[in-house]
Amino acid sequence: MRILVQKFGGTSLSTDHARSYCMNHIVRERNNGYALVVVVSAMGRKGEPYATDTLLQLIRDNGDRLPARERDMLLGCGEILSAAVLCSLLQAAGVPSVVLTGGQAGILTDDQHGHARIVELQPEKMLAHLREGSVVIVTGFQGSTANGDMTTLGRGGSDTSATAIGAALRAEMVDIYTDVNGILTADPRFVKDAKPLPVVGYVEICNMARQGAKVIHPRAVEIAQQARIPIRVRSTFTEDEGTLVTDRPETIPGYVRDRHVTGIAHVTGITQISVQANDGRNDMQLQVFQAMARNHISVDFINVTPSGAVYTVFDDDAERAVSVLKDGGFEPAAVSGCAKVSVIGGGMNGVPGVMARIVEALTEQGITIMQSADSNTTIWVLVKDEDMESALQALHAKFELHL
Repeated sequence: MRILVQKFGGTSLSTDHARSYCMNHIVRERNNGYALVVVVSAMGRKGEPYATDTLLQLIRDNGDRLPARERDMLLGCGEILSAAVLCSLLQAAGVPSVVLTGGQAGILTDDQHGHARIVELQPEKMLAHLREGSVVIVTGFQGSTANGDMTTLGRGGSDTSATAIGAALRAEMVDIYTDVNGILTADPRFVKDAKPLPVVGYVEICNMARQGAKVIHPRAVEIAQQARIPIRVRSTFTEDEGTLVTDRPETIPGYVRDRHVTGIAHVTGITQISVQANDGRNDMQLQVFQAMARNHISVDFINVTPSGAVYTVFDDDAERAVSVLKDGGFEPAAVSGCAKVSVIGGGMNGVPGVMARIVEALTEQGITIMQSADSNTTIWVLVKDEDMESALQALHAKFELHL
């Protein structure tokens, strides 16, 4: 069989109009000779009745004491509703289809409810239905423990479900359908001339996803990369091919080999914390980061010197982080309302002048760089929230990503 996995996000399933586009994509690919597994998310976004965030709010409004196991049972309802509605539409159109929960599809996980990890995928039931000619609709975001308890995979879980199924079935492709036409060079809400990328490598898109581009979850990309399964990120509402994510992008027409920078990403809601070493105290860095770890506070953007440490936390954790440090005898300084802007490109490693162009672009706009760091594919700068949009536009223009 030629197997194709299609994943439809919440906005692709939230209205009759949107679902009609999903139906068109399914029927088209079935007519093209593919055996199809369709992975679905919960319908809509926060505030809409079946969205995952709406179900979470329901718990908060009713005691906020639901145990993790039972919480996962409730959160799985949104995907089940999506799958049932899509199955009914397909049957009405004369397309045989069957619904499987994540557990029924063979997705076995550990027992970490709310952020479970896939430990095994047993595809036999999916394969049996595919051989019978059915479209197999699988509820994304879900799995099952060895004893049959439902689990959820955390944020981006439906993307992870799709690529894991693609890997297990040795699919030709995994199509991720969303409300944007592929992966863009920057967030189009802030950079009006952001361009779709026809082809990117796994490493580049994984870094873009980690640094704030929300089109696909990085864990899903990692699974596809390990299995060497190509991904297409496509718009539900057009017939365009979108962005192809592959292990050898340089072999695909449309890939620009000599471009050092692929895209610009950002994350907001960040607080910068600075801690100076007290006189005679040479274990300051150890004490600071052990305190963060004990209190389950995620740290990022870390710069350590003999005299102190500078790092960032999310704004939601900032007050607690400062309190923990003061309890430890430190006098931290905190600057809230910051944004992390990332310049990403597999071609920048070993190329002189990339950082100089970043500094030049931001200096020309009067933007202060509060902190910086780099890896072989990414350079990060920390700026104030109010400078974030200007920084994105300046960097996008400086590296000519609009061309």
